[in-house]
Amino acid sequence: MPVPGPGYTITARVSAPPSASAAGDLAAAVGRVGGVVTAFDVVDAGADHIVIDISCNALNEEHAQEITEALAALPGVEVRKVSDRTFLVHLGGKIEVTPKVSLRTRDDLSRSYTPGVARICRAIAANPEDARRLTIKRNTVAVVTDGSAVLGLGNLGAAAALPVMEGKAALFKRFAGVDAWPVCLDTQDTEQIIETVRAIAPVYGGINLEDIAAPRCFEIEARLREMLDIPVFHDDQHGTAIVVLGALRNALKVVGKSFADCKIVVCGVGAAGSAIIRLMLPEGPGDLLAVDVNGIVHPGRDGLESDPNLTWMAEHTNAEHQSGTLAEAMVDADVFIGVSAPNLFGEKELASMASDSVVFALANPDPEVDPALAQQHAAVVATGRSDYPNQINNVLAFPGFFRGLLDAQARTITDEMLRAAAAAIAKVVPEPNPSFIVPSVFDAAVATEVARAVREAAATGRVES
Repeated sequence: MPVPGPGYTITARVSAPPSASAAGDLAAAVGRVGGVVTAFDVVDAGADHIVIDISCNALNEEHAQEITEALAALPGVEVRKVSDRTFLVHLGGKIEVTPKVSLRTRDDLSRSYTPGVARICRAIAANPEDARRLTIKRNTVAVVTDGSAVLGLGNLGAAAALPVMEGKAALFKRFAGVDAWPVCLDTQDTEQIIETVRAIAPVYGGINLEDIAAPRCFEIEARLREMLDIPVFHDDQHGTAIVVLGALRNALKVVGKSFADCKIVVCGVGAAGSAIIRLMLPEGPGDLLAVDVNGIVHPGRDGLESDPNLTWMAEHTNAEHQSGTLAEAMVDADVFIGVSAPNLFGEKELASMASDSVVFALANPDPEVDPALAQQHAAVVATGRSDYPNQINNVLAFPGFFRGLLDAQARTITDEMLRAAAAAIAKVVPEPNPSFIVPSVFDAAVATEVARAVREAAATGRVES
C-alpha cells in the first residue's frame, strides 16, 4: 500500500483553543485520516487562542483536502491557510544565474565587459576552440525537451515540462558542479528541434535531451550526434540504461549468476527499454527477450518493417525466435526488467520465473508488479520509487557522466563510456546485498567515480571490468 510521502506535503496554519491537549488533538486528527505529521510549530499565542503551523505528508491532493477537513472539524479550530510545500519550492523557479566575477568597480567592468571583452571575442574568432576555455561552454549543458513525454504524464508541452528541466539543472549543479540550463522548445517537429539545437549549440559543452517521445527521440539524437562537435545524450535512454546495467551487475552478484547464465526479459521497447537492451547485449546474456504491448518481439511478427527500432530488436534478441505474451516470456526467466506500464502481472508470473530471480519493476510511480508481492518470490527487487529499497534513479548517472564528458572535452559519446559509467556505479557498492545493489543518490563518491570512469574511457576507449 502507498504511504504518505514528501511529494504531497501541506502546512496548515490553524487557530485552536489554548488547552493542554491542543497539540495532541491536532496530531490525532491528522493521524485518523492517514496523514503523517512532520513538523509542529507555534507561531502565535494569546489568552484565548494559539496559532500553530502543522506540516504533514499526504498521499495526494484529495488526501490533503481530507486532512484539512479533519482539522477544521475539531471544536474551536479554524484553518486559516493551507500551503502546498511542493508548490512553494517551485515559486519563481528553482535555479538562477549568479556571476562568478566581481562587478564592483569601473576596472571590474572594463575587464569583464567593454572594452576588455572585445579581446576575448577576437581571440575566439581567430581560434574557435578557445570558446571551451574562455566561456561558459567549458562547464555548461543544455537540457533540451519538447515536452512530448514528461515523466509518466505524457505530452504536456514545453511550458509544463519546464519544472522538470529546472529540477534536472539543479541536480547537475548539486551533484557534479555542472551548470545546466533548461531549453524547452515550443515545437514537436523533428526538423525544427534538430535545427534549433544545432543553432544554439555554440553556447554549450553538451546537450542533454529529455522527455522527448519515442520514436522521434532516436532520430533527433542520432542526427544531432552526426552534426555537432559536442556530446549529445538522451537521458531517458542512456541514463536509464547505465543505472540499470550497474544495478544488474550487482544483483547478479547477489544471486550468484553470470549474464551468460541468464534469460532476461525486458518489457517496454521504447526509449529506455531499447537503450537497456543495446547496452546489455555486449555483456553476453544467455538469451534476451524484448516485449512490448503486442507481445514478444520476433522476426516473424507483423508490422516490424514500419519500425526500424523493432526491426533491429528482432534481429539481435530472442535467439530461439519465441513468440507469445509477456506471461509466456517470463517462464523460467532469471531477470525481468520493466520500463513500461503499471500492474502488468502478478503472483502467477512471478512464480513461473527461475529460482533466485531478479525483478526490476521500474514503471513510475506505479510499477509493473506490486513490489511487496515481488519480494515474496524474487531474490532481488528494484523499483523506480524512493519508498522501496534499490531505487533505480538516473541521478546516479547523468551528473557524473557529463562531468566526465566536460572534463575530457569530449566531442561524442561511445558505448564504452556508457558501460564504464555502469561499472563505476556498481563498484561504489563493494558488497551488494538484496536490499542494497545501488548506492544512495547522496553518496558523494558516485558522481566522482562515474566522471573518472568516463574520462578514462574517453582517453583510452577501454572499459575497466
